Amino acid sequence: MAKTALVVGASGIVGSATTALLVEQGWTVHGLARRPTEQAGVHPVAADLQDPDATAAALRDVNPDAVFITTWARQDSEAENIRVNAAMVRNLLDGLRGGTGPRHVALVTGLKHYLGPFEAYGKGTLPQTPFREEQGRLDIENFYYAQEDEVFAAAKRDGFTWSVHRPHTVIGLAVGNAMNMGTTLAVYATLCRETGRPFTFPGSAAQWSGLTDMTDAGQLARHLLWATETEAAHDEAFNVVNGDVFRWQWMWGRIADWFGVEAAPFDGVVRPLEQQMADDGALWREIAMRDGLAEPDLNRLASPWHTDADLGRPIEVVTDMSKSRRLGFTGYQPTDDAFFTLFERLRADRLIP
Repeated sequence: MAKTALVVGASGIVGSATTALLVEQGWTVHGLARRPTEQAGVHPVAADLQDPDATAAALRDVNPDAVFITTWARQDSEAENIRVNAAMVRNLLDGLRGGTGPRHVALVTGLKHYLGPFEAYGKGTLPQTPFREEQGRLDIENFYYAQEDEVFAAAKRDGFTWSVHRPHTVIGLAVGNAMNMGTTLAVYATLCRETGRPFTFPGSAAQWSGLTDMTDAGQLARHLLWATETEAAHDEAFNVVNGDVFRWQWMWGRIADWFGVEAAPFDGVVRPLEQQMADDGALWREIAMRDGLAEPDLNRLASPWHTDADLGRPIEVVTDMSKSRRLGFTGYQPTDDAFFTLFERLRADRLIP
């Protein structure tokens, strides 16, 4: 029987990977965004989730079996993050009540569930790593918790099942995304190659030397679909990462080799990309004009602030996936391959030279 999905944030890193997988699997897919982009096989739905009436109107004729919430809106404080992002989830689920309603809702959050919000990121008393789902919430306000609570309340009211998915840093393709390490590093390496500047690791000694993991957008999309279609995974929260672990002192050299630059020796000094790339907008525009690139605005490609937050953590961060493995999810994606695949797509799409 044909299944219908609504992907919320369809033009983002996670949303675009999820829509592509669902279309490939034969689903009828509606993609919601404030400004939908053209995506093969996807029916666009334009809506501002902060406007409850407009959201309800946009969803009037959409009756999905499954809803995948892959978006959020960054605000200036965690209090505002909570207010805005909780309202977006609430308005979405309220807007879907007019039809048959979804059978399953999957919410994508992340490891800030364990690390805390941006205002207190990686500070204070944190759970032991590897992070495990049963470690629960920190005693601090967090918009991820507010989003979860909106899903839980609506599920109790409307009778659908749910799943929560907590990826580590996501590797994938999207333009204009607020959290995009893969493309940020690709742009940074390109600028270093262009100018002869050293390709310098921007983060902490703990991240350089410690173990870490990441999440490929395709791996996350497969996990979302698996949880939706697996009864034993309903009403559960899951970590989701690629399945390998690495140290940045190894990965940094791998990325440098791909771009044909030399990885600078790490001296233990934190050199944030937000500072290193602060004045590179004009240079990137010159490169884009010279090489016929599709996006001349550096700020639409790179998100150095978020990459700095991840690479500047003072602790080792690894994530346990035993819960998913026990229930039958076997997906695996080597992280260096995920980076290289992204870089190849960026070059094919004329986003980097």
